[in-house]
Amino acid sequence: MQQNKSELVAPVLLVAVGVGWLLSSLEIVPEVVWFWPLGLAAAGILMLIVQGINRVSIVLGPFLVWAALLSVARQAGPLNWETEMPLLLIGLGILLLVAKIFTLPPDSGEQ
Repeated sequence: MQQNKSELVAPVLLVAVGVGWLLSSLEIVPEVVWFWPLGLAAAGILMLIVQGINRVSIVLGPFLVWAALLSVARQAGPLNWETEMPLLLIGLGILLLVAKIFTLPPDSGEQ
């Protein structure tokens, strides 16, 4: 039986949130509010899996993962808000450049 990849989004998100919560509860990783970063990272990865590589997914997928990583770094201590925001903008700008420079297929909704 062949499944639509988008049907896997909810189960994968649940597993990701559960793993983050468990690691935090067992004090394996620093205390971080894992729901938000894991949700962002899972959404970004799943966007690339479900949509494939196109002009939209190559920007939004990695950007969501980047935002999740920076959020964890800020919550764990080595990064502050004043540094996180410029890093987010720099990352978004680089991803937009990649989408413009390389020949990528349009999003399925684009004409």
